[in-house]
Amino acid sequence: MPDVTDADGLTVGQVSTRLGVTVRTLHHWHDIGLARPSLRTAAGYRLYTTGDLERLHRIVVYREIGLGLDSIRAILDDSTADVPGALREQRAQVAERIDRLRQLSSGLDRMIDAHERGLLLTIEQQAAIFGPRWNPDWADQARRRYGDTTQWQQYAERSASRGPEEWQAVADAVAGLDRALGDAMDAGVTPGSPEANQLVERHREVFASYFPLTRQMQVCLGRMYEGDPDFAAHYDGIHAGLASWFRRIVDASARAHGIDPDTATWQ
Repeated sequence: MPDVTDADGLTVGQVSTRLGVTVRTLHHWHDIGLARPSLRTAAGYRLYTTGDLERLHRIVVYREIGLGLDSIRAILDDSTADVPGALREQRAQVAERIDRLRQLSSGLDRMIDAHERGLLLTIEQQAAIFGPRWNPDWADQARRRYGDTTQWQQYAERSASRGPEEWQAVADAVAGLDRALGDAMDAGVTPGSPEANQLVERHREVFASYFPLTRQMQVCLGRMYEGDPDFAAHYDGIHAGLASWFRRIVDASARAHGIDPDTATWQ
């Protein structure tokens, strides 16, 4: 490399500014032999010639379209390289990434909607799945009441991935549990019995379709089922007194696991 004056070429800093790449990047390309300055001053500064700059321009263009450094080296240095073929392959990879990004964007849209709406179902779909007594305003009421909780976030994440068929399976599981609770009460199953405890565990498993339910949280739900007029009407419509009976079997199970139902909190 001949010794020249600074006026014979561009310094690394000047090239960095002109091409919009970092000095560190230019040093890396130099170190791996991809683009080296052809000149050096007597003081030891690297200088890039017009030809060097043209090669760097091509590297930047190929990097911007996503080609790896090895592919760029082959295109620039191998006279037999199939440049159109390499570009077509890169175009196919870009198309695949675009498709994945579109899917990601769609998923993000659904996640946002789920956090803001809860149920991603039309009113007609909700009625068909949850029955004519279902109130489509309930999801919005739940969001206003619980929207800042971890449980709502967990519920929204599950909701975002569910369509009508998945929600139908959830509704069927809930309906099956409701029938089992009514049948058990009618059969005289007592709180604390193995049969009652199995139903309590089944309730936790079914409820996990919405969000994970701890035993203390389940105790709080039992209180709400009994004390809230809408929930009480639902359960008592299955079997008279079912809301209170359900709270008692939940409380008995909680005691068996060392939890005092009278002091249990939502945690």
